[in-house]
Amino acid sequence: MTPEHQRLAQADANEKPWRRFGPYLAERQWGTVREDYSAGGDAWHYLPFEQARSRAYRWGEEGLAGFCDDQQRLCFSLALWNGQDAILKDQLFGLSGPQGNHGEDVKELYYYLDNTPTHSYQKLLYKYPQGAFPYQQLVEENAKRTRQDPEYELLDTGIFEENRYFDVFVEYAKADVDDLLIQLTVVNRGPDAAPLHLLPQLWFRNTWSWGYQGEDQRPTLTAQPDGSVLVSHPDLGEFGWYAEGGPELLFCDNETNSPHLFGDATPEQFFKDGFHDYVIAKKAEAVNPARTGTKAAAHYVLTLAAGATQQVRLRLGPVGLAAPFADFEEIMTQRQAEADAFYAEIQHDIADADARNVQRQAFAGMLWCKQYYNYNVPRWLVGDPSQPTPPPERLTGRNADWKSFDANDIISMPDTWEYPWFAAWDLAFHAIPLAQIDPWFAKNQLRLLCQDSFMHPNGQLPAYEWRFDDVNPPVHAWATFRVFKMEQKRRGDGGDIAFLQMLFHRMLLNFTWWVNRKDHDGRNIFEGGFLGLDNIGVFDRSAPLPFGGYLEQADGTSWVAMFALNMMRIALELSRTNPVYQDMASKFLEHFLYIAEAMTNVGNTALDLWDSEDEFYYDALNTPDGGHELLKLRTIVGLIPMFAVEILDEDLLTSAPQFVARMNWLLANRPRLAALVSHWQEPGKGATRLLSLLRGHRLKRLLFRMLDTAEFLSDYGVRSLSRVYLDAPYEFRETGITVRYEPAESQTDLYGGNSNWRGPIWMPINFMIIESLQRFHHYYGDDFKVEYPTHSGQYVTLLAVADALTARLTRLFLRDADTGQRACFGERDTLQHDPHFQDYLLFHEYFNGDTGHGLGASHQTGWTGLIAKLLQPRG
Repeated sequence: MTPEHQRLAQADANEKPWRRFGPYLAERQWGTVREDYSAGGDAWHYLPFEQARSRAYRWGEEGLAGFCDDQQRLCFSLALWNGQDAILKDQLFGLSGPQGNHGEDVKELYYYLDNTPTHSYQKLLYKYPQGAFPYQQLVEENAKRTRQDPEYELLDTGIFEENRYFDVFVEYAKADVDDLLIQLTVVNRGPDAAPLHLLPQLWFRNTWSWGYQGEDQRPTLTAQPDGSVLVSHPDLGEFGWYAEGGPELLFCDNETNSPHLFGDATPEQFFKDGFHDYVIAKKAEAVNPARTGTKAAAHYVLTLAAGATQQVRLRLGPVGLAAPFADFEEIMTQRQAEADAFYAEIQHDIADADARNVQRQAFAGMLWCKQYYNYNVPRWLVGDPSQPTPPPERLTGRNADWKSFDANDIISMPDTWEYPWFAAWDLAFHAIPLAQIDPWFAKNQLRLLCQDSFMHPNGQLPAYEWRFDDVNPPVHAWATFRVFKMEQKRRGDGGDIAFLQMLFHRMLLNFTWWVNRKDHDGRNIFEGGFLGLDNIGVFDRSAPLPFGGYLEQADGTSWVAMFALNMMRIALELSRTNPVYQDMASKFLEHFLYIAEAMTNVGNTALDLWDSEDEFYYDALNTPDGGHELLKLRTIVGLIPMFAVEILDEDLLTSAPQFVARMNWLLANRPRLAALVSHWQEPGKGATRLLSLLRGHRLKRLLFRMLDTAEFLSDYGVRSLSRVYLDAPYEFRETGITVRYEPAESQTDLYGGNSNWRGPIWMPINFMIIESLQRFHHYYGDDFKVEYPTHSGQYVTLLAVADALTARLTRLFLRDADTGQRACFGERDTLQHDPHFQDYLLFHEYFNGDTGHGLGASHQTGWTGLIAKLLQPRG
């Protein structure tokens, strides 16, 4: 067991809180719903970037390359000034949703390089230009661009020409749970000497200004005679903050600068933006001469020769350390070595060094994206006692029906700048790679959304911050069982049955919500709104249809069928130790069978979502006059029925005789179900049994489309829309709306500013496709073959197809053996060939369906972090 594994075991057993401090500080708090107190819910404009450095946040904090404790009481981050910028660089810059031609977009270059599950060692790289940061240029140029144009990025501005930038490496190591070492390494990559102001910052989140009795005690940071800072907090206790080299110590308060923002006649204070005013505006009065406050900085003024490296070291640890840096290098080196040992054990089956590097950075991104998330909806709706009362529109606006919601937790975020809030189905996908390195945290994330403080009393899971009552695909049960089995295999025992049992009961509530709320006429055909596929079709599926009627969704119905099978499988697992769960398994089996019956045209063409002519699944439009029409647009909506598949082996069935008896009764008395949707009475390889929406013929016909390079199959995975619509767009005659294949960003904002589902490759859907093919192969075995690629004349097993798709997806990141290039970098020569860029990875939100170029949120290691699982060899 490596030292990091030992720390994990101590943390899991509550013996030592190694996870107390971590990279839990968001990269953007401005422009979030939590901080929006406007009448109309315009979060982007209520608290914009321009005000962020001067306004004390209500619900959280942000910073550059930062960390904090797990309640975000004490925060640390980095601030920089190159002598040219108009503002202190202490937060990452990006465009708001309305500013970006493809929605919100961070405009910085930074990379998550390393991290361990207990955050005993972590490393980040920030690339800071030596010239004036082109804030206005980025805003103005993107404003000129349309949806048809690519985004204008920081590299496009020329600010990095001649390598005139600093590489700023930020490393953290834990000497103990409350003893943190901070090492800042700055490298001048440019041809000339250049100045740099380096301001490591320590501050308290403002918890004292909101008028609640018992929450108004103000912590303090105070300079000490020995050059350290005494950190005193009523809950955290006392720490010493030590800065090597005796830099100037600056102090102000984490309070809003009302005179600057609003022209208020506020008594003299030392505001949140005091360091900006002191360093850049040369206002000595902006910092507290008494050298105390709730925010502090160590001000280093460096000059680096061309190619030179300088290092700054700090420590946050016990009070009164006589020699805080005596053992610094030894501890830092030891934690680095322990991180290497931890990942060497994880990656022992991965021979390729490049693949190990990609996977390790994917894990690093997953861990750096763990964020503190605080959002108490009841308080947010009515406002705080000491603050102005929010406008009355809030009480009927966004999230007003979620009065039980109260989050105060560490959550895995999709992206800590563009999506610094949880999303339900993203979080389920995050749990898979997280379970490879920290099963406890993965399980805790799945538990989190099912707690009473998150789940609505009616059983709905909150979708995402901008609209809790939207609907994400129900993948929580799938992820729960997937994580359970991963840990069970790792432990070599029966697994964490208590975890599985608790999640099963909470998912019962969620399944009931789906059945009661999303089955329009009680016919086992489900809606669900956009279900993450917001721009995939000819309607906004989250809104009423423009001419009345309703949609029957192939994906919504398939997701619920998959949900039923997941719940059945969990119940069967639980029945190994408690037979009562066999009855529950039978009920979910029945749910699945009736959904399958509805989808497969059992004597009722009005409910059929399978088109026998195209041999593909489509959404169905039901019009007010009783009409029924398939919307024959080939998208990943039609592939999602593959996900509803479960294989039951002989051992499991032997342990569940009541379930088997009920299954046999159903199939004997419902012969149409037996004939159309199940291979229950036809054992497959190893006497397995198949439950699926697809029998062999339909599976082969779907794969005929999916594996056609002229349709869904790209060199880098499965596209979200068939490529046949490139030259012949689909048009819906009633509205005149057309859908064209667009391999990159969507060229229309028909259903919202970030609608990007018209062609790109998305990691989570591809991951589900691969897993489904593996399950089908487990049943059918090597005798069942399909043409791959379509029209090639080559026939391979389903497992071979799954492996080939895995190889295509990993090709997004791995360096090509012939060209040495990575597809995700696109045509950018700097990224492809510069030695200071070429091995630093970004894990984008989605990828160009033709070229593999990374697009969307640039640090969405969340669901794209699934690549870490795909890089792990099977077995």
